[in-house]
Amino acid sequence: MVTVTDLEYHDGETRCLGVLAVPDGAGPFPGVVAVHEAWGLGQQVQRRVRMLAELGYVALAADIFGERHIPAAPPEAFEIIGKWLADRAALRARAGAAVAALKAHAACDGRIAAIGYCFGGSTVLELARGGNPDVKGVVSFHGALDTPMKAEAGKVTAKILVCHGAEDPLVPHEQLNGFLAEMAAAGADCQTICYTGAMHSFTNPEANGQLIPGVIYHERTDRRSWQAMQDFFAREVFA
Repeated sequence: MVTVTDLEYHDGETRCLGVLAVPDGAGPFPGVVAVHEAWGLGQQVQRRVRMLAELGYVALAADIFGERHIPAAPPEAFEIIGKWLADRAALRARAGAAVAALKAHAACDGRIAAIGYCFGGSTVLELARGGNPDVKGVVSFHGALDTPMKAEAGKVTAKILVCHGAEDPLVPHEQLNGFLAEMAAAGADCQTICYTGAMHSFTNPEANGQLIPGVIYHERTDRRSWQAMQDFFAREVFA
């Protein structure tokens, strides 16, 4: 059994309306914040928090845009995420508000990880780069890997897992190489898996390449990366 409810929290004066999934049982449970794609807090990330709860985690789908706003069309989505990516300090604060809300919930035992998809993957990497003290580990699924606020040596305390499509046209090999160099220079505990045959949005069954070329679901990589996340949590983050 999984109980799913709305969870209201705030980042300053902005109301955020997340989706909380709680496993059956006495609890408390380890917590996972899940961050949505550019399309807002829709069905994809809500499905994932239910899956996380089925694994025994209390999971919060974060509302980065606020008021659970869903962009009406791709141009609006790209405009919104462009503004967030141009202000990484604000993005870290908005994601950090979700982390704080989950940590404060009675069903959470205080241990927190964060996962994210596409834009959400970029977001959770910012939590790690910023050294959020409440985040023990982050997992990026097909997120962009560059940033204007690079990690500083000794500041990255969260363990990192990056699940990347080796044929992702939106995150080319040059960006991947830059990220690996950044993590090495920062002394971060980072694992990066590149999946051959996978492009961008490989976890989203609705991605068929029609909206944006190279944004295509890849069932094998979806399955393997989800298992990699579970192993990472069990052996590295919540061990």
